[in-house]
Amino acid sequence: MSDTALPGPSPIPDIHLITTEDLFEALKQGWRDFLRAPLYGIATAAVFVIGGLLLWWLSRITGEIYWLVIGVFGFPLIGPFAAVGLYEVSHLLERGERPTFRKALQRVFLQKDRQIPSMCMMYILLFMFWAFVAHLIFTLFLGNAPMTNVSTGYDIYFTSRGMAMLAVGTIVGAMLAGFVFASSVFGLPLLLDREVDFITAIIVSFRAVMANIKVMLIWGILVLLLLIAGMLPMFLGLLIVLPVLGHASWHIYRHVFYEEGR
Repeated sequence: MSDTALPGPSPIPDIHLITTEDLFEALKQGWRDFLRAPLYGIATAAVFVIGGLLLWWLSRITGEIYWLVIGVFGFPLIGPFAAVGLYEVSHLLERGERPTFRKALQRVFLQKDRQIPSMCMMYILLFMFWAFVAHLIFTLFLGNAPMTNVSTGYDIYFTSRGMAMLAVGTIVGAMLAGFVFASSVFGLPLLLDREVDFITAIIVSFRAVMANIKVMLIWGILVLLLLIAGMLPMFLGLLIVLPVLGHASWHIYRHVFYEEGR
């Protein structure tokens, strides 16, 4: 694909089946790409780390932990944004080119005239919807409850109302995150790699996930666990976890949509 001219509509490659071995191979390839071009991944992840720290600070000074809960549970809704530039870095490495900030940012900037902005706007609206629903759930269950500052205790969340709020919020968040995962895990790299509309990319991504449902469920759980582990030490683990997962996602896309001779 040329960086200076937009091609015509691209054919959709066949969907191939993958195994758990392919997942771990993609993770190894993602780690390799991160080591070969660490600065771009760290710079991208730093934006999310700073955002997480700001939410923690906001929760601490206001004594209202739901800001942090909204951010943590809403992260899967905005995480795909970070991956677009990482896909391009892996794409450059795949072609034997040396990644630079100029090349990666230029390719990402060119997406403004294509379909990725439309898809990302959908995710922004989903995140805004999640923030509204999460706040509503918090208010319904704990709006009239006596609260303690988040710096002194979390006892309110271990009450019956607190546990119910967490259960309902987790279910709603999981449903939204599942939609984003199924639509973006192959949809975003497909939009970067080929000239297709974002509705087609979403449909193809869902089909690819359903064709590999067991393996992709494992991948989704693995991604969730790694993201949680990355968030625990004051979000700093995301500086490594986020870029490795972004690069690995590109290689999983390649495993599923490979073409002979391409």
